Amino acid sequence: MIELDNRTDKNFNFDLLEQIADTLTTQEIELILTDNSEIAEINREFRGINKETDVLSFPSDPFPNAPLGSIVISVQKVESVAQTLGHTENDEIALLFIHGILHLLGFDHEVDQGEMRNKEVEMIEKFNLPKSLIVRTLEE
Repeated sequence: MIELDNRTDKNFNFDLLEQIADTLTTQEIELILTDNSEIAEINREFRGINKETDVLSFPSDPFPNAPLGSIVISVQKVESVAQTLGHTENDEIALLFIHGILHLLGFDHEVDQGEMRNKEVEMIEKFNLPKSLIVRTLEE
């Protein structure tokens, strides 16, 4: 189940995001949709990186019935990347959502042996989505 905090005026295919979440976890996920300014502030505060980004994930402390964590997505990044790559904003937000959930589940493409990339590919194919950033980057 997704607990949605949409701080923008954009609306996306949340049914698709629920299907993705249900495929990967039974735990609740908080999804915050925001703009570049706020995600930059969050990135600076929690990661010490002073710039906007597309998606951030914050796992919850594990305890019985705890939510999996929070995912923050910049809607402005969704818009610009979708336009640049020629796919829909719904596809781009789904890709970022998958990426965020996988991080909440403990995957880390920066240190693993391709497990996160493989899981992303599996989800992309399952939901008939375009290639994600991690997959595109590895093909270059």
